[in-house]
Amino acid sequence: MNATDRTPADLLRSALAADPGRPLVTFYDDATGERVELSVATFANWVAKTSNLLQGDLAAAPGDRVVLLLPAHWQTAVWLLACASVGVVADVGGDPASADVVVSGPDSLEAARACSGERIALALRPLGGRFPQPPDGFVDYAVEVPGQGDRFAPFAPVDPEEPALVVAGREFSGAEVVERARAEGTGDRVLSGLSYDTWDGLCAGLYGPLANGGSVVLCRHLERLGEEGLAKRVEDERVGVVRR
Repeated sequence: MNATDRTPADLLRSALAADPGRPLVTFYDDATGERVELSVATFANWVAKTSNLLQGDLAAAPGDRVVLLLPAHWQTAVWLLACASVGVVADVGGDPASADVVVSGPDSLEAARACSGERIALALRPLGGRFPQPPDGFVDYAVEVPGQGDRFAPFAPVDPEEPALVVAGREFSGAEVVERARAEGTGDRVLSGLSYDTWDGLCAGLYGPLANGGSVVLCRHLERLGEEGLAKRVEDERVGVVRR
């Protein structure tokens, strides 16, 4: 943890410098049986590629609004940090009609069509798989992101005092995200079954562990696991804190 970090992107850079090989995000989907583990280095690579897609191909610039119509998922976490890296506002579950860019999962494509700007679709399939057929009017993230660069540099410095995140109608600057994540998060291994549509869900499922040197076991459809299965996962993943 670096006391000079002022934005979520700073937190990721510090984590990468400290211990690139440690696990950062472990994702389970209990509807499909999927499990994905991303080290700090692997996660940061996805963030760099996504940031390059956002800034380069999609021409997003600081102050633009990127609406994320996505569930709690490892690729959503990547997009949140990519938005922070470019300096755009990540609006979680916001109104697509007000967006410069919309990023949609497969269940929200119709709502996402209200965006008159760039539209990105995520299939949210295991191993980051693409759509069998790209949705009409959308760019398939899984097709576009692999060819992006592995290093990212913003065209303009990211101002930590500018708006960086909107969730549940509340706006946060980058500095506020870092400050609250440090205060409310933990350096433990956190298992979170919370949605990303509240600050509590985002803090438990991403920002808190990132800010405090911890890691997250992010679980989608956790209600399908049952108490016995949850207890086994807590033991297997060496979880210290459960949030659901």
